[in-house]
Amino acid sequence: MQSWLMENAAQPQAERTVAGVISAIGRERFGERTLGLLAEALRVGSWAVYQVWPDRPPVLHLSAARAAVDCTVHCFATYRDAGLYLGDRSFEPARSSGPGSAVMLRMHADDAPAAHRHAIYRRHGMLERLSVARAEQDDSVLAVNVYRHDDEGCFGEADVGTFGTLALPLIAAVARHLQWHGDEAAPAVPDRRAQLRRHCPALTERELDVLERMLRGMTYDGIAADMELGVGTVKTYRARAFERLDIHFKNELFALFMPAGRAPPSSAAHRAGS
Repeated sequence: MQSWLMENAAQPQAERTVAGVISAIGRERFGERTLGLLAEALRVGSWAVYQVWPDRPPVLHLSAARAAVDCTVHCFATYRDAGLYLGDRSFEPARSSGPGSAVMLRMHADDAPAAHRHAIYRRHGMLERLSVARAEQDDSVLAVNVYRHDDEGCFGEADVGTFGTLALPLIAAVARHLQWHGDEAAPAVPDRRAQLRRHCPALTERELDVLERMLRGMTYDGIAADMELGVGTVKTYRARAFERLDIHFKNELFALFMPAGRAPPSSAAHRAGS
């Protein structure tokens, strides 16, 4: 893992991003708006803002993802409820720098402790994290984290430079938004299993296991590891479940749980365009 003590700098792309974030302070959907700006500047797939303490569980303040199904809340719940935060030393450089000091951190999935790596990064196809973390007066660390996923590749040196330039004003803007607007974390993860069972009572328990994990954003490899099955077996359960649901594509599964007007293209449209 890499870390840098932060200093003010200037860069046109970063300045545009920061200006957009500042304009979003105190407004609804701050998390989604800010992710859109960060994605434009850094091609990130998700972000999360949370606070960690040395003696109590962490708190998620806000998060968002560009994927049809946002897995950030579920990932944080795993981080908190499975006690993974207890073994997380990645924010120690910020705490040791003293209150008010900010540190930039870069962590690849391979740098995370094994349990953390497999439960969050591998299972959800997350590849790398850039963070700006600031020590607070109460001995906590406020961390603003942006993530690249498997299909986005690792951060390049130019990306690291851009993030380094916007990191200080970004964490200041996030802190101000939290002061004005409070936490904006997404609601608790809904009971997708019960919803699936109501939608199609014929689904078996194993099929429900696979579909529920797909809806969390887990990869097939992650599902296989979680269920202690082969990837081929997972895909077989998926195929059987899709047949019972009369769907053909993953986006149609997501569409079952999306509000009207936000559903992905239908399978017919997908086939016509393929």
